[in-house]
Amino acid sequence: MNLKHNLIPEETILKKILVLREEKVLLDVHLAELYGVETRTLKQAVRRNLDRFPEDFMFVLSDDELELLVSHSVIPSKSFFGGAAPFAFTEAGVAMLSSVLKSKRAIEMNLSIIRTFIALRMMAVNYKDLLQKLQNMEAEYDGKFQEIYQALKYLMEPPKTPRKRIGY
Repeated sequence: MNLKHNLIPEETILKKILVLREEKVLLDVHLAELYGVETRTLKQAVRRNLDRFPEDFMFVLSDDELELLVSHSVIPSKSFFGGAAPFAFTEAGVAMLSSVLKSKRAIEMNLSIIRTFIALRMMAVNYKDLLQKLQNMEAEYDGKFQEIYQALKYLMEPPKTPRKRIGY
C-alpha cells in the first residue's frame, strides 16, 4: 500500500475491521475515530440519510452480537457504545459514507479504508490460490510417497522361497 495515500497505517484500519453476519465491517465508533468526528455526529448524518444505507451497507448490532464482541474482548463492555446500539458498516456502507460526510478528512479516510478492504479481498484471493496449490502438491506427492513406501516395503520383506545353501 502506498503510504502517500494513507493518513494512518493500514494496520490500524485492519485491526478495527470485524466479521459480523459473515461480512467484514467497521463499527460506527471506530469510523468516527478515523474520520475525526464524534460518534453521535456520524450516526446523526446516517439517520438523516437512511435511504442510502440498506441492510447490506449498514446494520444495527443485536444484543447477541454485542455480547459476542464483549466476550471476545473486541470491546471492553456494552457501555463502550454509550447505551446506543452501534451501527456496523460494510465496505459498501463505508463507501456511501463519503456522500454523507463531506469533510476533506472523511473523504481521504474513506479512500484509505476502501483500499484496506481491497487489500483484504486480494489477500483472501491469494490465500485461496495458495491453498489450491498446496492441495495439488499434496495430491502429487502423496502418489510419489506411496510409490516409495511400496518399494521400501518390498525391499524389507523376507524372500518368499528359501535359498539353497552353497557349500557345507
